[in-house]
Amino acid sequence: MKTNNKISRTFLGFLMASILIWFLITLSKEYIITISFPIDYTGISKDKILQTTPEKELDIVVKASGFKILKTRLNTKQITINAAKLNSKKGATYFVLPRTQKTSLQKQLPSGLVLQEIIKDTLYLDLGNLVTKKVAIKPNVNIKYHVGYDVSGDIKIKPDSILVYGPENYISTLKNVEMKPLVLSDLKTDFEENVALKMPKDIKNLKFNKQEVTVTGKVEKFTEGTLIVPYKIINVPKNLKINTLSKKVSIVFIVGLSHFNKITANSFQVVCNYNTSQKNNLNYLVPKVISKPDLIKSYKIIPNKIDFLIEK
Repeated sequence: MKTNNKISRTFLGFLMASILIWFLITLSKEYIITISFPIDYTGISKDKILQTTPEKELDIVVKASGFKILKTRLNTKQITINAAKLNSKKGATYFVLPRTQKTSLQKQLPSGLVLQEIIKDTLYLDLGNLVTKKVAIKPNVNIKYHVGYDVSGDIKIKPDSILVYGPENYISTLKNVEMKPLVLSDLKTDFEENVALKMPKDIKNLKFNKQEVTVTGKVEKFTEGTLIVPYKIINVPKNLKINTLSKKVSIVFIVGLSHFNKITANSFQVVCNYNTSQKNNLNYLVPKVISKPDLIKSYKIIPNKIDFLIEK
């Protein structure tokens, strides 16, 4: 049994040595083979931009020893295609001829690889004019306030617009850029939040001069107030006299607590347009506020219908 084990080990040793020698002899020989190299396009004019992804790899027939081929396949380096001088085909389609850059490509190949042939004779590039456009920011704000609180004034977004750079055919269709959602709840204090912008999904190769905006707002407690305000009746024919039971209406309004004392009856102007009642066959007048302070959040008029009598 010991003799058989020694024979088996000796045989395996010779077999492994034979395989190694064969492998080394095989790798030392020269071969002609096709290798795919990743492409990096350089020299594209600054006023142009790629609208679609171009060819990513270039197949090159090379002559080299097995050692060099194996090493290259294990670590395939990127090659550069100079796109500074392009030929125009049609519209936004341009092309470059790799064979005209054979000398440059040979220099980029790993040492020991000799370029024999470039399989693809033409590489196409879809280039658009690079343009700039000022685009408004589209708010995406969802805020819930604590009971009795609300925002005082407008929610501000800074900047309210940004510069967008990209292909002309895409930029021309872009109307606005949307914020990522801003969600706040149970709010009763002023806020300032930095919010990122959303990149449009259906448009590629865009760049923004700003990646986020700042959203701010002043929050305060609101209260309800009521004022008695006189109204005017307008557009009454000269041969008519309109009488109403009351000459005033009540305005119930909501305003920030800090501004409550600034609101007076003179802050409102209310009119009843007789023409409106006539055109709509109404037997009453409709009071309407034509002037109010910006400070108030909302309001309602009581009553919203005023009965009248006509004296001829």
